[in-house]
Order: sequence, then C-alpha cells, then structure tokens
Amino acid sequence: METTLPLPFLVGVNVPPGLAGETEGLNREEVSCLGCVFVQVAPPTLDRILRFLSQHNTDFHPFFDVTRLESRDDVVTLIDAGARKVFVRPDQLSYFAEYSSRVAPVVEAAEVTQIPAAASEHGLLITDFDPAVPAAVDLAKEAGAKKISPFFLRPVPGADLDKFVALAAEFRAIPILPSTGLSSTPQDGKLAVPKVLAATWKSDRPDRLVPTVVVDEHDTALGLVYSSEESVGEALRTQTGVYQSRKRGLWYKGATSGDTQELVRISLDCDNDALKFVVRQKGRFCHLDQSGCFGDLRGIAKLEKTLLSRKQSAPPGSYTARLFSDEKLLRAKIMEEAEELCDAKTAEEAAFEAADLIYFALTKAVAAGATLADVEKSLDAKSFKVKRRQGDAKGKWAEKEGIKPAEKPAEAPAPAPAPAPAQTETEKIRMQVYDVAKVSKAELDEALRRPSQKSYDAIMKIIVPIIDDVRRNGDKAVLAYTHKFEKATSLTSPVLRAPFPEELMQIPDETKRAIDVSFENIRKFHAAQKEDKPLRVETMPGVVCSRFARPIEAVGLYVPGGTAVLPSTALMLGVPAMVAGCKKIVLASPPRADGTITPEIVYVANKVGAESIVLAGGAQAVAAMAYGTESVTKVDKILGPGNQFVTAAKMYVSNDTNAGVSIDMPAGPSEVLVIADRHANPAFVASDLLSQAEHGVDSQVVLIAVDLDDAQLAAIEDEVHRQAVALPRVDIVRGSLAHSLTVRVRTVDEAMEISNKYAPEHLILQLRDAEEAVEKVMNAGSVFIGEWTPESVGDYSAGTNHSLPTYGYAKQYSGVNLASFVKHITSSNLSAEGLRNVGEAVMQLASVEQLEAHRRAVSIRLEHMNKNA
Repeated sequence: METTLPLPFLVGVNVPPGLAGETEGLNREEVSCLGCVFVQVAPPTLDRILRFLSQHNTDFHPFFDVTRLESRDDVVTLIDAGARKVFVRPDQLSYFAEYSSRVAPVVEAAEVTQIPAAASEHGLLITDFDPAVPAAVDLAKEAGAKKISPFFLRPVPGADLDKFVALAAEFRAIPILPSTGLSSTPQDGKLAVPKVLAATWKSDRPDRLVPTVVVDEHDTALGLVYSSEESVGEALRTQTGVYQSRKRGLWYKGATSGDTQELVRISLDCDNDALKFVVRQKGRFCHLDQSGCFGDLRGIAKLEKTLLSRKQSAPPGSYTARLFSDEKLLRAKIMEEAEELCDAKTAEEAAFEAADLIYFALTKAVAAGATLADVEKSLDAKSFKVKRRQGDAKGKWAEKEGIKPAEKPAEAPAPAPAPAPAQTETEKIRMQVYDVAKVSKAELDEALRRPSQKSYDAIMKIIVPIIDDVRRNGDKAVLAYTHKFEKATSLTSPVLRAPFPEELMQIPDETKRAIDVSFENIRKFHAAQKEDKPLRVETMPGVVCSRFARPIEAVGLYVPGGTAVLPSTALMLGVPAMVAGCKKIVLASPPRADGTITPEIVYVANKVGAESIVLAGGAQAVAAMAYGTESVTKVDKILGPGNQFVTAAKMYVSNDTNAGVSIDMPAGPSEVLVIADRHANPAFVASDLLSQAEHGVDSQVVLIAVDLDDAQLAAIEDEVHRQAVALPRVDIVRGSLAHSLTVRVRTVDEAMEISNKYAPEHLILQLRDAEEAVEKVMNAGSVFIGEWTPESVGDYSAGTNHSLPTYGYAKQYSGVNLASFVKHITSSNLSAEGLRNVGEAVMQLASVEQLEAHRRAVSIRLEHMNKNA
C-alpha cells in the first residue's frame, strides 16, 4: 500500500516520552528510531505531552486521539505544537474546519455501523477493532472499498497482531500496533517490526534485499547500500548502522574503521521499494577521503563542519577564536551583516550578504552548543505552527525604520467550544487482589515488583554527554542547557547569589506562615539528632579511641522545579544542612521560562542561609555542583530527589574519583505500603493510597489487608474508586493503580514480613495496636503510626524528612537526616603504657600480613622506651 507516512504503520505508546512502566515490547530508543507514534491524550497528561513536543516535535511523527479533551483550545495547542494529525469525534469536526488536513474523525468499531461522511475528505481512524467480530470486519472492509485515505485501524487489546496486520493490508489500512506487542528481533509472542517492514517492501531480487539510502541529519546522501529483514532488526536493536552485504552477510558499519553510525530513523519510500536510514555519522561514510560516496559536504553543512573544527582548534588570538570567545564582537558582526543584507540591492549582493550573515549566525549557534540539525529542527517545528502572530517589528527596530505601531484589530469572537464528551459509565478503579493463602511465594514476589524504569544504558547515552559538556565548558554549557530545556533564554548567568533580592521572595502571608511553621518543626527534630559530645572509649589501659562529628563543608541541594513549586523539598534539605553547620549551602532548581525561581524556594533558601541558587535542573545541575564552574561552587555532597536522569547523574558523578563528591541515595518513583486491619477507617486507608498514586503512573501503592472479610475489603475498594474519580489527576491515579495491589493476610506478623521484604518508602500502620507493630519494622523509609497520621504530614510539616529511599533501597539506606550532612572522624590517643599493652598484637598481625614497615613503626618506639626505661 502506498502512503505518505515514513512507515506503513504507527506504534501505539503510552504518554511520551513513552514506555514508562512498560516491562516488555519495544524500548524507548527503538520507538524513537521508528518515529511514527500514536498516543491517546487526556487532560492530566496534556502538559507532559506538550513538554515532550516542545523538545521532540520534529524527531517524531506523532498522531493523537484527543476525544477525551473537552477544550477546543487544548486541541489547537496540540496541533500548533506539532501533532501531525489529531483524531476527534465526527460531531467535533466542524470546530476544526480551518485545520482540516490535520484533523480526522475517529469511531469505535462496536458503536457505528457505517462510515462517517466526513471520512472521505479527512481520513478515518477505526479504534477498538476486533477481527473476531464480523460487524467490525464489515465496517473496515467498507472503508477500504471506499478508498478512504489515510485510513487507520487500531485493534482491541490482546488481538493477534499477525492476523491484524494481514487484515489491515487487505483493507488498505495503516495499522496502529501497540509497542508492548512488538519487538526488534524475532521473539515468541511478539510481532517483529522487521517482519512487518519486509512484508511491505518490494524487491526485484531473489534474496529480497532492498536498496537503502543512507543520509545524515541534514538529509545529505552518504551512500547506497542493501538491507535485509535481519539487518533491519539488528540496526533497530543496537540503534546503529547495520546493513546487508551481498557477499559477507551482516555489515556493521564502522566495526573495523571506527567510522560508526548512530541510527536516528528508519523510513520507507512512498512506493515501498527503498529504505532510508537517517544516521549520525562519526568520521566519514566513504572509504575514500571524502565524507560520503557522492562527494564531500557542501554549503551550510560544510560550514558547520568547519566551524566545529575551529571551535576546538582555532589558534589563540585568531579572528575565529575571538568570535567564539568574545560575545560582544560576534554580536556586533551579526548586527553589521544583517544591516548590510537589508541594504543589498541586487540578487548578487543579497546572496553575498546573506552568506556572510549565515556564517556569523551559525558561529553563534555552534558557540552556544547548537547544531545545524537543531536549527533545521527549529525551522521544521515552525512549519507546523497554526497560531499566528501579527508579525509587527519590535519597538526599537520599528522605531529605527520609522514604522508606526499598527492599531490593534478588534478581537474576533471566540469559537464555540467543542461539545463535552457524553457521560459514560466509568470502569471501576481498583487494585488487583492477591491472597497469600491462595498464591505461591513466587507469584506474590512477581506481583510486588516495582514498575520497570528506563534502561540504565539508555539513560547514560543521554546524561554522560551533558555531564562531560558541563565539565569542559562550565557556565557556558549550563546556560545553553537551561536555555534549551527550560526556555529561559533571558538568563545570562547560571547562578543567583545571596543576599537574595526582596522582590524575588514575595509570597502570600499564609504561605509564609506555613513555611515558617514547617521550618521550625523540621529544625527542632533535626537539632535533636545532634550528638552532645564526642564518643570516647578506653579500649585497654592507655589506649583511648574517640569519634567526633564535623559538618560537610559544602553541600548541593537539588530541588525539582520549573513549572512545579516545591518549597517542601528545599526545607527538607536546607534546614538539616543549616542545623549541621555546613559552611556552604548551594541549591539547584530549574528556573521558569522567564528566568526566575519560584519565590517560595528563594524564601526558603534565604531562611537556611544558602550562598547561591544554581538556575538549572537535570544532569547539567548535578554536573555543575559536582565539578564546579566559573560561577557554581563545587560541593562535597549532593542531596535531593529528581527524575531518572537526575538520579543517574548523581550516581555517575559519585563514581567519578575526579569529582570527589558523594550523594545521599538512589531514588525512584514514589511509593507507599499501607497495613490496615478491620479497625481501620476505609476512607482514611483509601486517601493514603491515593495520595501516593497521584504522583505519577510509575508510582506503586500496596495495601496489606490484615484479616479483612470480603465486605470490609469491598468498603475500602469502594472508597478508592469514589475518591479517585473526584481527583483532578484521576487518569494518573488509574495508571498507577493498574500495577498496584492489595495483599490479603491473616496476621500482623505476615503483613510485617511482606512489608520488610518490600522495604517501602512510606509505611503507614492503620492498626489498632499500631505503636506495638513499630517494633517489628526492619525496612522502611519513614513510618506513619495510627489513623491520625497521614503520610502528607511527613511530606510537609511534622518535622521528619521526606527525602527517603525508594525502590527497595530502604534495606540499605536511611532517609535524609542530620547525619546526612556530617561526617564522623575517629581518633586514637595512646600513652606509652598503651603502646606497650597493644604493641605485641599490632606487630604480630603486621608480620602475618608481611608489612614490615607497619611492624617497625611500633617496634622502634618500644625499643626507644626500653632504652630510656
């Protein structure tokens, strides 16, 4: 089937960046290499999708089912952000007439009997297609017969994908295949992506090899090769350039020469008779001394290569070196060349001056760490925009050219909102129930496994280049990443130093009072953890051993931020650091798009005596604090929660001896385990479970029900559903509870055995004798005792710390406490008598270990004593 899509199918994924919590199927990198994705959007996930599109809208070809969005503006925003096509209900189409090429109707196979009239103009998606239902097959057959294009078909969960793909081909439909049911190489129970591609492509060769055009990220052709089903699978699995040699079998590009390729994208041409591989080429593709088999780079791509080389090796003091190091000079040249281009009269002059301007503009981009591919992606992203600005010149430039401000046109009436979706019976939100008396230990252990996280190798590919860049380029690199990821392009320094301006700490009085109450409670609890005096023990006469505490001098505190406001985390980290007496307290938090930090965090930073706030997030903030930059103070320890990338960056720098930095603990998604007996209030139990489930779809909550009968357990399940559907983040809760569970046990001892093995971040004891049960707790981050102690108090104001080990690390790690900010130093003080008493033992053990200098350090002293006795 011919199609204008890069692939003859779409990959159905969870909320981008996708596959969070998936334990099988394609991984994030494999989906990225395919690029054509389908996502169902709901109000709670819209912001996350928009953030994803702001960074990757040209890296993917995203298609969205938006039938759950009630706001027309939200749908238009999604289109403006780069959605290639959105699917709406047929009755909503008229509200998006101006975006007709990017909007199509969607119908459920079981709910309609005929194709909507609008499908012939806009295309069509039939969802929940069940190949076993004749009516659904007839509907798809009708769409195929009418030659509706594009026609998408999405199967019901659990459908046989082999048969589904065959039916889709019969009906000339583009199948939407769930990522969980796909694989890059043949696997039992999975449909291999190369098999789908090979079944689609046309080849005139007996061996079914297909010509493959290899291009770089600028779409410059590097060479022509052949691919096979096997080579495509291997390329997808390794995310590298792997092809089929007609003589030698699989060809791993660069395996011998070192000129390797990172696979960016696989696509099929419109006639299905050629593949295209987009790669990041290391070195050159051609075996001759040229970049590609069709010759060297030309034009802007060649200029970029030259500038990258000169950035690394321009002679000190040369013109090029000055352009890269003197921002004012480069700015002046850009302004100069822009004006000369504006003054150009002839075509030749315009071309000449445009080339000069492009040279200096690309120099600016390369200096900032941007590539030509980044520039091209930005241009492509603009082409998807549907919201248009008026296009007037900015004030000073308009004034310079004598342009008067245009009168503001009258506002057009707002379009009518899309009709709200019809109310349907909501499927009950509940957790799966396991009874320890009816399942095996292995089955229960499997059920209690945490949701899987992104693979370590995949994360490292992303964070290590960022860390290395910050280490090499300091402030410049930190600023570049903050401009890129946080869009805070107005920032000229990556650090806000104390004393912090009053205007950056303006918060409502009630918020200030809440912070002050929490501050004091956290201070009291952590101050009580101080050691009154050094430990001193005389282990034998004349041998005195001691241990004393000293604060870690410089600590870096990571506070997640950006669109979120998390003063509680700043308190939980900053107050113990202050109480411990750390001399240098450095906070790091991603700024908002206007370059500011949320005032609540600045207020807390001021209260705890922080010396500065690093205006950055992610791996770049961790690297800046670990290695130090021109403006960022190097710290000795980094503490604080973060996403998988922050956690991986912390672990990476802590293992780098050149950094000389430690961390508090690894971390993962938030979690809670509630142990409840028949005396627990069902509403309280449900609220505690949901307070953690709303953190994210990768959070896990566990209820251990102690000796509850069916009616008592049903009362809790009913409360979970009733409270969940009333929450703004109900879709996140639904996703979290999908991999959460209830475990039925007979006794508290059984419950505590399971809990200690699970080692939860938060353990809530809703038991009649809750305090007695605390003695049985061996592994937990923090314990909340009794019906009047919700986990929320620990998150904010009780005084205990909410930075806790997750993912089972409570077996090895403590939560953040005063000891996290101090180190203990031991000392030994021996008298002559003491050395006589212990000396023989020391010398004997040194002899056993054959460390003669160790033995002599004692024997020389003893001989000296004997001579002077």
